[in-house]
Amino acid sequence: MDPKLLEILACPKSKQPLTLGKGGNYLICESEGLAYPIIDGIPYLLERSAIPIHKIEIANRDMANNASDQT
Repeated sequence: MDPKLLEILACPKSKQPLTLGKGGNYLICESEGLAYPIIDGIPYLLERSAIPIHKIEIANRDMANNASDQT
C-alpha cells in the first residue's frame, strides 16, 4: 500500500485514520475495532465489507494452531 494513499484514507464509519494491518491484507480502524480488506491491492472501504478485528485475531490464532498441529 502506498504510504501517501494511506495518509489520506479514513474509516468510512468514524472518519478516523486507518493503519495497515499485519501482512498488508487489511486496513485497521482502531477506534471502531474494524478491519477493511485489501483485495488485489484495492482497499474495500465499505461498512458492509468491514470485519470486526477480534474475528480476524481468532482466525489467525486458529490457523497458527492448525499449522503447529501439522508439524
